[in-house]
Amino acid sequence: MAESKKKKLPIGIENFEEIRAEDFYYVDKTGLIRDLLHNWGKVNLFTRPRRFGKSLNMSMLKTFFEIGCDKTLFEGLEIMQDTDLCDAYMGQYPVISVSLKNVNGNNYDTACSMLGSVIGREALRFQFLLESDRLTDVEKSLYSQLIAVGANNSFNIPDTILMGSLHTLSSLLKKYYGLDVIMLIDEYDVPLAKANENGYYDQMVMLIRNMFDQALKTNDNLKFAVLTGCLRVAKESIFTGLNNMKVLSITDVRFDEYFGFMDSEVRDLLEYYDLSDCYGTIKEWYDGYRFGKADVYCPWDVLCYCDAHRSDRSAPPEAYWSNTSGNEAIRHFLEQAGSVTRRELERLIAGETVTKPLRQDLTYNDMYDSIENVWSLLFTTGYLTQRGITDQREYILAIPNKEIRNIFTEQIFEWFRDTARKDGAALNAFCDAFKNGDPETAEKKFNEYLRRTISIRDTAVRREMKENYYHGILLGLLSFKDSWDIASNRETGDGYCDIMAEIDTEGIGIVIELKYADDGDLDAACRTALEQIEAKRYAEQLLDDGMETILEYGIACYKKRCHIVLNKKIQFNSYLVH
Repeated sequence: MAESKKKKLPIGIENFEEIRAEDFYYVDKTGLIRDLLHNWGKVNLFTRPRRFGKSLNMSMLKTFFEIGCDKTLFEGLEIMQDTDLCDAYMGQYPVISVSLKNVNGNNYDTACSMLGSVIGREALRFQFLLESDRLTDVEKSLYSQLIAVGANNSFNIPDTILMGSLHTLSSLLKKYYGLDVIMLIDEYDVPLAKANENGYYDQMVMLIRNMFDQALKTNDNLKFAVLTGCLRVAKESIFTGLNNMKVLSITDVRFDEYFGFMDSEVRDLLEYYDLSDCYGTIKEWYDGYRFGKADVYCPWDVLCYCDAHRSDRSAPPEAYWSNTSGNEAIRHFLEQAGSVTRRELERLIAGETVTKPLRQDLTYNDMYDSIENVWSLLFTTGYLTQRGITDQREYILAIPNKEIRNIFTEQIFEWFRDTARKDGAALNAFCDAFKNGDPETAEKKFNEYLRRTISIRDTAVRREMKENYYHGILLGLLSFKDSWDIASNRETGDGYCDIMAEIDTEGIGIVIELKYADDGDLDAACRTALEQIEAKRYAEQLLDDGMETILEYGIACYKKRCHIVLNKKIQFNSYLVH
């Protein structure tokens, strides 16, 4: 198939109707509709990490159930094989569909205004209610209150009206159509997360709890509801008394294949775009998540990678998922980790597993209260995944893939650098040891730093990856000296030097080549590093830049040990002496 004839990739598109009408590539998840109708609760909560297709699935449900459904959008999809179900449910219900993902105010009043705007805009879709003789003037007045905030974002809707807004809208639609209403609430927990970050959590919990109580608990107008979110917020927080809720988390077998791409779906997509040769890379970087009993890939990663490779076959894999949000959970984890937890993290980075009891019903204001809660948070948000459950109901945890492993190591670099810089005197002494030609002091202090951080010790990890890890640590430490011109992997002589520093005010140049000693022979690795500096003439650029004193260091690392050897060269009036 010619490239120009192929379907477009739906990068960042979460609207089912747009994907189908505009001929984007669609991985068929309509079986979710069938399974939901065969096994649904009054209120169904799906929890999955971000970027795993929650919003697209909610859009699909809205399109399928809503009165006026364009049935051609589902032609050729799995759900159309169940004709009896389609006849009974397709296009048969009024649907309220709201997404709370953008309710992220920095204070309570702003968040309330944003929440009211979301509901008001949804209410605006039903302006025919104002013309209906099925509604009383009082009911039309209630509806007008809802649409006022949708038409004017500066309008501050009272809390009492906001709390009852979804219930009010569902009752008006029920009266108009004579049919129960399906309610879809996407990213229900985002307002709580933002409230916790900005200091108004208790107020937002009260608002959401009352809104959900009226909309989901005491609502005779409701057919059923579907909610999605990242975190399964503790029932006593906002779901108090809601006994009709079915929670479908990443540990449940039911619906496990409908969020994320299955291996067969990835293979089909790659074959369609003539990218089958990329399968190994995609699997290494973006596979490895376990939802229920299904092994899944992150859809956002797969689509972004394929999109990049359609135009540039040499494009390297990137951390697309990581780039869509911050990684605060890992940072909190590192800050709270003691020596035992750090050793467990070393095992995880090495590709091994750890076993932990987990809580899946956290609240946002207690998720960082203990290291146990942070383990649970890392699991529910996708930084860790399960590889099984013990007889004691503890989860066997692992880092899912290379992308997430890189996120951990990058966060370790940043945490270690920031932690080290809190002791400026010690870090100054470390850097000065390199400048002063004192390898013994530099070695002693570097060993102290290595004991405090997390090592890469897996024999399956390639040597260059381990060297990059220690390279990053050392580079971060030396960069403390703002007056030093530090370069990493700089082209010089006949190659690329690991780390090079120029101290212009003193005419001192520093060359560092770092090796990982797989066999533990640190002396031999240092000799190899120094021989490479000589053979590749790494000092040449420093001489050209006018440095009068050149200090060449060979550094070898193994687990949490290092050895540093100095080869000193001094240039006087264009003559080089050893």
